[in-house]
Parts: sequence; C-alpha cells; structure tokens
Amino acid sequence: MNRIFLIISVLIAAVFSFAATSYAEGDADKGEKVFKKCKACHTVDNGGKNLVGPNLFGVVGRKAGHKEDYKYSQAMIDSGLTWDEATLDKYLEKPKDIVPKTKMTFAGLKKDTQRADVIAYLKTLQ
Repeated sequence: MNRIFLIISVLIAAVFSFAATSYAEGDADKGEKVFKKCKACHTVDNGGKNLVGPNLFGVVGRKAGHKEDYKYSQAMIDSGLTWDEATLDKYLEKPKDIVPKTKMTFAGLKKDTQRADVIAYLKTLQ
C-alpha cells in the first residue's frame, strides 16, 4: 500500500512539475498584447528611441541601468541586477519592491501568466 501511495505521489508531482515548467515559458504572442500597457513609456524596435523609459530591445540578459543612451536613476544603476527571466518576473510584479527608488512608476503586473508572457515576448527581441 505504501509503495502504491509513493508511486502515485511521484506521478502527481511529475505532472505538476511539468505544468509549472510549461507555464513558466509564457506565450510571446500574448506577451506582445500585454506589452501594450508598457508602450506609453518603452519602445522595443532595434535601435529604437527611448521614451520616458529606455528602449527594451535586447533587454533580456542586459545589466540593469547600463544602456548607454538612457539616463537611469542612481538606484537602478546601483541595483546590480541583470535582466534574466527570474529578475524580470520579480521586477514586473512590483518594480518598487525590487528597486525602491526607480523612476518607473508602473505598479506592476499581478498575474503570473501576464509576466511570463511579457518575458517570453521580450526574449524574442534580440
């Protein structure tokens, strides 16, 4: 009986692990739609101009606060962050919690799926 319970538990854990992994990937097409909330302050074209916020083309993998043609807050420059998927997820949820004195006024994306989708979209912009 204990062996059967163990096997069932392992299978259930595997199913949930697979679901979490595929969920974390996000959908770039949906992310492009969610990103419309960001377009008031950010552009994403290769070589595109900065607006209130920096152009985000190539942001994934970039060190925070170090895009040459944009004037970042000192807090962002000193943050020591690199925009990997995990950091972007935390930042996009509530920016002021990650970099308290950032210039970014956006409150954040509360839904995990929206953040995953936006990150998937940003990853396509390389």
